[in-house]
Amino acid sequence: MVASDSVVLLDDDGRPIGEAFKADVHHADTPLHLAFSCYLFDARGQVLITRRALSKRSFPGVWSNSFCGHPAPGEEMVDAVRRHAFYELSVRIDEPRIVAPDFRYRAADANGVVENEVCPVFVARTDDSVLALTTEVAEWAWVAPADLVRTAESLPALLSPWSALQLPLIADALLSAEAIS
Repeated sequence: MVASDSVVLLDDDGRPIGEAFKADVHHADTPLHLAFSCYLFDARGQVLITRRALSKRSFPGVWSNSFCGHPAPGEEMVDAVRRHAFYELSVRIDEPRIVAPDFRYRAADANGVVENEVCPVFVARTDDSVLALTTEVAEWAWVAPADLVRTAESLPALLSPWSALQLPLIADALLSAEAIS
């Protein structure tokens, strides 16, 4: 399994132009880089949401998608999604399916740290019990996809900026039976 402290830097067109240490990338002038988000389903069709650990550099304590991360330079995106699922939540996942390949956002945290990412969005399923890494996840909950979509529509400030932006784009995928098959 690939582990990396580096992220893939991108030009304005989303093409790789280099790499940098993750710890050096997230600040007030964060360069555009590659990431991903994943929404994880269980056998009942519930989607996992997580509250980011309070020790996270950006958006600590904020409720968000199931997990997210950065592929290592040269790592296939699907492999990075699987790696992060196991690292952050101790779960194995089925074949991640991309539902928003071109999602891109920029968001500034109240502490001045900026997220600036090309961030394809995936859905996946697990039958494993969640055992979250406390340095990544403060708490988690399995919720009805329709409730999560309604939250993004009516109270987007309750979610991470990327989740609030992603959910309207991927609502059909979250609400369809295809998301968990």
